[in-house]
Amino acid sequence: MFKLSKLVVISAIAAGSLSYTAPAKANDQLALSICEYIAADDKNRLRSKLKSSRVKIRNIYDSIQCNGNNLLRHAVANNAVNAGEYIVKNLSKSSLSDGADIAWAEGNHAGSALIPVIKDRAGL
Repeated sequence: MFKLSKLVVISAIAAGSLSYTAPAKANDQLALSICEYIAADDKNRLRSKLKSSRVKIRNIYDSIQCNGNNLLRHAVANNAVNAGEYIVKNLSKSSLSDGADIAWAEGNHAGSALIPVIKDRAGL
């Protein structure tokens, strides 16, 4: 009897470990797609991906990094004006009001067309 219950427990553990899939892979794929669409300045595909994934820019802005930059800095670095404007319009004013992204953009990409858009949205 003891051997049978031990066999059932071991079988259940083995079956459970084989059927588990890590949800991080889906999140990694979403982040990769978002970074690619921003770099390509493809606002329509970015919007579509966010909508189909049922996420909002303001909810994922702090958690996704593209080449070591946040989403807005990634747009500035890739001169992605359309995607950058979309990101700025969907962020809260308080997330831009500290001026860190503006200072970074002015220091690294002074001629970017996104700088006035960020300043306008932040109220600076």
